[in-house]
Amino acid sequence: MRKLLNNRIGRILDFKGSGNPFVSDILKFVGGTAFSQALAILASPVLTRLYCPEAFGLAALFASITGIIGVVACLRYDQSIMLPKEDEEAANLLGLSLLLAVLTGLITIFVIWLAKAPLLKLFNATALGKYLWLAPLAVFLIGSFASLNCWNSRRKRFGRLSISRVNGSICSVGAQIVAGLTEYSTGGSLIGGAIFGSAVSSFVLGWQIWIDDHKIFKNIKFQKIKSGLLRYKRFPKYDTLSALLNSISLQLPVFFLNIFFSPVSAGYYAISNCLVFMPVIFISTAICQVFFQRSSRAKYEGNLSSISEIILIKLIEIGLYPFLLLSFIGKELFIFAFGLPWAEAGIYAEILSLFGFFVFVTSPMCVLLIVLEKQNILLDFNIFFISIRFISLYTGGLLGNARLSLMLFSISGAVINLILLLYILNMLKISLQIIFKELMPYLIYSILALSILLYCKLIIIGFITIIIYYILLFYINIYSKDIILK
Repeated sequence: MRKLLNNRIGRILDFKGSGNPFVSDILKFVGGTAFSQALAILASPVLTRLYCPEAFGLAALFASITGIIGVVACLRYDQSIMLPKEDEEAANLLGLSLLLAVLTGLITIFVIWLAKAPLLKLFNATALGKYLWLAPLAVFLIGSFASLNCWNSRRKRFGRLSISRVNGSICSVGAQIVAGLTEYSTGGSLIGGAIFGSAVSSFVLGWQIWIDDHKIFKNIKFQKIKSGLLRYKRFPKYDTLSALLNSISLQLPVFFLNIFFSPVSAGYYAISNCLVFMPVIFISTAICQVFFQRSSRAKYEGNLSSISEIILIKLIEIGLYPFLLLSFIGKELFIFAFGLPWAEAGIYAEILSLFGFFVFVTSPMCVLLIVLEKQNILLDFNIFFISIRFISLYTGGLLGNARLSLMLFSISGAVINLILLLYILNMLKISLQIIFKELMPYLIYSILALSILLYCKLIIIGFITIIIYYILLFYINIYSKDIILK
């Protein structure tokens, strides 16, 4: 059965005419991302000793505000870049997306000028006031990088995405450490370092794209941009509001922890989110980028259901044991890495592990709704998402319990993502029985390994079991060498 499945994988994922097999493209994308995340994790013991939780909370609030605006800076036309058959049409969509990113950045200046005082009062963060002037730049960089990212994914040059991320990560972490060592250990230094790294990533990626593809960009014309604006109007009509609601719902913990508790609680959440969930979400994003490109072609070749089934199985296999492990020993891991003052952040990580797992699995599958141009379905789900998450966090805030807020947020988020995933599977007529059968060995291993860990109560056992888990995954799964090289 396994051999048959692997042969099937090789046929489906290695599309005709593609010089880069699916997994090889993912590994190129993940390579730079993995280095960037490894650098952030290695630097975190230094940063947590240079900066206090309140500084991380302030930086998280800034990132939440700009991230919400940034995700819709291009009115989601950046997502349409992957869909046209011809590169000329896609290039005009890239031009449209970049123009919209500039326009949104300029509008953000006036929004901040008008709403600065009420925002600071609402979020109980007056210290953020002197750094909000950086928000328009951050918004522009988010939108422009998203646009360049989609163009680059369309051209299947995933290696240079890694290069841009590595450069950005080095610059960001380096700037933050230097600022901390020179006694500028404030939230502003964390914010400035992050923006500097983002600017470097965007510049490096943009320069590489210009060198390789500038001849295509000569075909960018105003009339063609206008044509693309009308052709893909479903993106701003449905996907913009959907992405905005999803982004707001994901950032709600930062807002509510600031409003009901303090920037310190938001700082604990920020560090747990950054060091535990962001690495795996970046892996999910890498898979999502490559999957988006492949599924766009599979739609026309009739392989969409098959490739989707395989990718879902792989996502669950990758995330199953790490998230299960985190849910039991998050506190011990944080104490081990950062010291006793950060134990609360470890508890937050344990609480959020269930939600993190479902985000990791479901996010790449959501691109199928874009490929099938069913953005209205995603919008309906995101309206439901944000309503439930708001109620969950608000309830915990009224009861004065930060952990309860996050627990309700995590459980509700996991359930809603599961419902969305089941809807997608039903739409593509993917069999749950096959998925469960393929996952059974990994579930059995996870339960046995976790039992050993809880019995021995040694952190080192956790590291050993997770290494063994991924060795097994590598040798008996799609990531075996013979499949990668096909």
